[in-house]
Amino acid sequence: MPRVTRSPRNSVYDRPSPWRLLLRRQRRFLLPGVGIVAVLLAVVLVGNAVRPKGATGSGSSLASLRERLGDATASFGLRVSDIEIQGRANTPESLLRAALGVSKGDPILGFSLEQARARIETLSWVEHATVERRLPGTVVVYLQERAPFAIWQNQGKFVLVDRAGQVVTNQDISQFRNLPLIVGNGAPAAAAVLLDALTERPALAGKVAACVRVGERRWNLRMTNGMDVLLPEGHEAVALDRLMQLQRDHAVLDRPLAVIDMRLPDRLVLRPRPESKEPLVTPPIPPSGSNATTVPVVAKKAT
Repeated sequence: MPRVTRSPRNSVYDRPSPWRLLLRRQRRFLLPGVGIVAVLLAVVLVGNAVRPKGATGSGSSLASLRERLGDATASFGLRVSDIEIQGRANTPESLLRAALGVSKGDPILGFSLEQARARIETLSWVEHATVERRLPGTVVVYLQERAPFAIWQNQGKFVLVDRAGQVVTNQDISQFRNLPLIVGNGAPAAAAVLLDALTERPALAGKVAACVRVGERRWNLRMTNGMDVLLPEGHEAVALDRLMQLQRDHAVLDRPLAVIDMRLPDRLVLRPRPESKEPLVTPPIPPSGSNATTVPVVAKKAT
């Protein structure tokens, strides 16, 4: 009987393939992942199996399934260990965390990102929010806050508004006292055009105490000396340029006037203060535009 010759054990043919070696090395990492997947599948199957008869509310069933999923995966360490908040400057942190609805130690898969984002965006300071999960245990909140644009006085109350006219807050207004003051119904929604025009004319803006919306159509400027400048509807920038020319040539903003009425494009009406006895002798001035005719200046007694 012929002798069978066996290859030595350390032959290259007895060695496991590279893929087998890789699987052996990664087995300790793969097994927990397989266990988590199995638990997730079990939760889904059980959730479908025990759904009450006649239950058609997809929202409530989804929330219940999410809660069971969070509880099941929390045992594998998928719990909130850290909450990062980025972009917060003025939003009260206590209100933000309450709106998020998640605390350290909670199951990280047990809450809805969309619902958390929607709750956060109901906060007055928040214009836009994003909520992310970073497994195994981090929740990240990105905020885009509303930029304070002006202080709005209406019916004796003061609130902070953004550029679009959205009310931001009525708390701690004093820390924003350097913002322009707007007054009256409809002022927040229409203020951007006028305030931008004043920003481009800082010498004039420094003399303005408040911008008053009249009839939700046009603006009056209340100056720091108590004078009112009546602007025309829809032509604020042109009127501001005329007012600056009046100030340069005749210092009208420094005179004892109660009103400068600029609502009519072809005339200027000056009304003195009741206690003033100074005669109003202001020479005609040209309006904006090099080819324009002179503008008559009409002085009227205060009524």
